[in-house]
Amino acid sequence: MFPQFGATAESLSKASTLVFRIGTDAHLYDDPEDVNIAPLLDSKFDSEKCEALKRLLALIAQGFDVSNFFPQVVKNVASQSLEVKKLVYLYLLHYAEKRPNEALLSINCFQKDLGDPNPLVRAWALRAMAGIRLHVIAPLVLVAVGKCARDPSVYVRKCAANALPKLHDLRLEEHTSAIEEIVGLLLNDNSPGVVGAAASAFASICPNNFSLVGRNYKRLCEILPDVEEWGQIILVGILLRNDDVKILLQCTSPLLWSNNSAVVLEAASVHWIMASMEDVKEIVKPLMFLLRSSHASRYVVLCNIQVFAKAMPSLFVPHYEDFFICSSDSYQIKALKLEILCSIATDSSILFILKEFQDYIKDPDRRFAADTVAAIGQCAQRLPKMANACLEWLLTLIRHEFLSSEIGTLVGEEGVLIQAIMSIKSIVKLDPPNYEKVIIQLVRSLDTIKVPAARAMIIWMVGEYCTLGEIIPRMLSTVLKYLAWCFASEALETKLQILNTTAKVLLCIKKDDIWTLRRVLNYVVELAEYDLNYDIRDRSRFVKKLFSSNLESQQNQEEENSESLNRDLSYVLAQCMFGGQTKTVTVSSEPVNNRFYLPGSLSQIVLHAAPGYEPLPKPCSLPYDDLDQHDEGDSDEEDDPGSSGSLDEEGASDYGSEHSFTGSSDVSHSDETVSGNEVNNNADPLIQISDTGNVGENEHGVTHFDRADFGDLMSTRALESWLDEQPGLSKEGTMEQRRPHRSSARITIGNIRNRVKTKCYMLLDPANGNGLKVNYSFSSETSSISSRLVCLEVFFENCSLEPMSDIVLMDEDSGKGSESTDHTSPTAESPLNIHTDIPTLVSMEEISSLEPGQTEKRTLQVHFHHHLLPLKLALFCNGKKLPVKLRPDIGYFVKALPISIEDFRDKESRLRGMFEYVRSCTFTDHIAELSKGNNASTKDNFLVICESLALKMLSNANLSLVSVDMPVASNLDDASGLCLRFSGEILSNSMPCLITMTIEGKCSDPLSVSIKVNCEETVFGLNFLNRVVNFLVEQSPIQS
Repeated sequence: MFPQFGATAESLSKASTLVFRIGTDAHLYDDPEDVNIAPLLDSKFDSEKCEALKRLLALIAQGFDVSNFFPQVVKNVASQSLEVKKLVYLYLLHYAEKRPNEALLSINCFQKDLGDPNPLVRAWALRAMAGIRLHVIAPLVLVAVGKCARDPSVYVRKCAANALPKLHDLRLEEHTSAIEEIVGLLLNDNSPGVVGAAASAFASICPNNFSLVGRNYKRLCEILPDVEEWGQIILVGILLRNDDVKILLQCTSPLLWSNNSAVVLEAASVHWIMASMEDVKEIVKPLMFLLRSSHASRYVVLCNIQVFAKAMPSLFVPHYEDFFICSSDSYQIKALKLEILCSIATDSSILFILKEFQDYIKDPDRRFAADTVAAIGQCAQRLPKMANACLEWLLTLIRHEFLSSEIGTLVGEEGVLIQAIMSIKSIVKLDPPNYEKVIIQLVRSLDTIKVPAARAMIIWMVGEYCTLGEIIPRMLSTVLKYLAWCFASEALETKLQILNTTAKVLLCIKKDDIWTLRRVLNYVVELAEYDLNYDIRDRSRFVKKLFSSNLESQQNQEEENSESLNRDLSYVLAQCMFGGQTKTVTVSSEPVNNRFYLPGSLSQIVLHAAPGYEPLPKPCSLPYDDLDQHDEGDSDEEDDPGSSGSLDEEGASDYGSEHSFTGSSDVSHSDETVSGNEVNNNADPLIQISDTGNVGENEHGVTHFDRADFGDLMSTRALESWLDEQPGLSKEGTMEQRRPHRSSARITIGNIRNRVKTKCYMLLDPANGNGLKVNYSFSSETSSISSRLVCLEVFFENCSLEPMSDIVLMDEDSGKGSESTDHTSPTAESPLNIHTDIPTLVSMEEISSLEPGQTEKRTLQVHFHHHLLPLKLALFCNGKKLPVKLRPDIGYFVKALPISIEDFRDKESRLRGMFEYVRSCTFTDHIAELSKGNNASTKDNFLVICESLALKMLSNANLSLVSVDMPVASNLDDASGLCLRFSGEILSNSMPCLITMTIEGKCSDPLSVSIKVNCEETVFGLNFLNRVVNFLVEQSPIQS
């Protein structure tokens, strides 16, 4: 009779949910516009002022402009409540630059707070004063900073150091000396936190005033390991430009194993520049360890390793396996690894590297495959003993039907073929007489190779080596006739090479075939004179004029004019231009001066002197012979003290651009000359043979580990070997080593997915919906419209005694009459509207009629603007509009990612450090399950715990259960060591999200569960971890 009383249980559940939110600030983000903030700011109660200020800061966090409340907030700065004062300062810091004139009203309060006994209040006041960027109060701020720089509180002194750059930005020339004096005072501080902030102020205010550092140099070096990470980077850059090398090396050695990759790279640069040949080897293992970091960090590290490897290949020769390509590497990282492998390849490792290269040729990225082919040619040039093996493999690649056939429709294959021909051409240049058959084989493939650039290079080789051996001169007439026959259908670059080659052969050929070749040249020149391209026409006129005497009809005067031709000026000019042959590649006695920029600097990444770059003296860690050769011609300039401070790229001491040597070069320019980088790569002093003791192990590794297993090999065996020699382990790693090793067995939970019951939420209760009850649950299905859409199942139940009609759920901002699926997209004025092409709510099928007691199910696809903010919708029923809120569940912002345990560990190894988040909680759901029934001994306690945890996780998040590891121990009541792994993929960006749960405690007691989330999206990973902890702590409704 009274259906509204049927909603009592649901209302109580909703009320209990609200009770759990009491004491938190979650309600501030629900509907901040529903509360009138202005009256609360004028309240006489501090609690109401705090509530208003928190709502203002919540609006600021969501991107709203609340600067109109500035006058009302400023007058509360004199409040005696610390909480109110703190919130007022946070608000003022955000809007002080936009409203500086009104901020001046609170200057007196700021100055008064500088004498407050609470150090937090003093620091807040100083931060607020420094945030008001006005020249009028600059003297007052300077006095306040000077006062706070001598404050007994460390936090206040650190705030003073952070305020100095803001004060310096006002361009107060008359106060420069006073500001620098305060910087020197703070650099002399005993607190590492203050020194780090002072170093940052020094770098931005007076980076060249080394007198402030000189008197404190030794103490700054000693305090360096205790400074915060980003302060360490700045402080190392400052100390690097001083003279005392030994103490700086000693103090930066612990930094090589810092958790911050930038600190490690900065410490490595110090050792590279200042350490001796013996000590510089310490940087290798830390740098190799950094290769497990993020893609961006890995690229920077590899850029610097590339420079180190070119200068001292022996450092990285034993670690060549670490530079093998991973399938997840980006193209830029792959290219750098190829260059490093070419630099460190030795006679003992080249076979394994070439075997790896053969797999890289099959990569779907054909640009990378082309780079691999170029790298094979580079290895052959560096190691002449392997030239024949490389050449044979390249010829096999060219003969492959995939490349020899018509490949115009295959994207990227042309580049692979071109690089193969270029590599063969560079190998042939090493010793042309030994590769006559190679040239002949390439000439025979002209009929099948259709790529213009590849044909042009082969034709160039015909002219370049036309007098080589006995077979090539005899086949020239046939080859040139073939080229003349297909001249009209050739591409531009091929036509140019045909003209050049025909002219070159005519100068070098014997008298037997000279008449035939003259006719061929005459025919080709006539065709070229009427070509559509002006470059071809110009070249033909040039050749015709140059060989005018040879092209004339000379049937009767050939013998008489043979001697006069040699004296003809045009013939001499033609001989100089076309008659010469490229010299054989030899190792230059004076290699090109490869200049290096400071490791870890931006200039080292962009390969030119970036603004603000300051060169340092030449690295003493380089081989002394190499240094003498590099600097032989510039020794006089380096003795000039004035030249070291130049920021010009050409005069940047020994730190210059380091050019890449695997990139493609223009065919016409590379035909006649050999680049300086190729010459330098063959220099003997840069080749160091690795220890033969590792060869057997490497050979064994290559034989038994293919490319798919290599990532697991690198993340386990190699990583553990490095950690064994690590000078300073992290706290977490030390604790793991101290724990006793437990054996474990992997078990399988059958049909766990079929037992998962998704959690149901109430969208509308019958009391507020006139008898209509609406519940919803999140679905594990994936939307086919957009990856950002979350799927839900909505249940409509008529709890009244009357039928209902025209029931539909849509976006609150859209009209009911629209039929399009796009009518629910968010309005353009919404500050949260980021992806306007994705509808907020895909329109659902309308329920035309719902009888009493009847339930209908509909599937919704929703785009939540944020994983914490509810979505406002409108429910239409019987022509009435009912506002409802759809609350998101971050557990369903991911989709299940079924992967193997090996892939899980590989992905986990790439998401360490800042991408790893850990929390602990207490789990009790298993206790009720274990206590059911009398014969509890027949139950497997471990299995019950695993099922309880897995069901709890899969019921609240769309994840995939990867593995369950059960400890093997004598005590069957001890669940310590039980480990469950789950994997998912974020819907919006397809990034992996990995969850590892480790259990500690006895089976019959509440268990301590450690949850670790590895995710590259920091905000999402932390919120997801909090959500997991919250629902694990909640008692299951079935067991309550």
